[in-house]
Amino acid sequence: MALSPQQRDQVERRVRAAIDRLLAGQLPPGGACDVKTLAREAGISRASLYRTWGHLKDEFEKRRAAASAAGQQPDPREARIARLRDLNQRITGKLARTHTELTQLKERHQLLLSVLAAKDDEVQRLRRQLGTPVAVPDQRQGDGATGVVPLPRR
Repeated sequence: MALSPQQRDQVERRVRAAIDRLLAGQLPPGGACDVKTLAREAGISRASLYRTWGHLKDEFEKRRAAASAAGQQPDPREARIARLRDLNQRITGKLARTHTELTQLKERHQLLLSVLAAKDDEVQRLRRQLGTPVAVPDQRQGDGATGVVPLPRR
């Protein structure tokens, strides 16, 4: 069905008004700053927007790209997605660094335990050579700081 010049003018004004609203960030509930929402807001089908009003669809996409390039984000969901992606990258990097640090600390801990066990073995050997009895503190009294506590053997 052919549109009269008045109907064409009216539809074009509705589409342009919808473009202005969407680019101003006035999104309907459940809508986005996209062609589908543009058609719905203008009260026309998406197919009609592509076929008959393609020049307005192109204008919308150019203006949306220009706004995005200028740092404006008419769709708050897209801005939130970008912010969350950035946050996710930062947290993932921090997690990787923390994991690496934890692995290094575990390795260092094992090394220090080995050194400590070797030192304890050497002290025990030297005491045996000197004939000095090994003092084992009573664990129930005091803090045991005066005696040597042997490390458990693995």
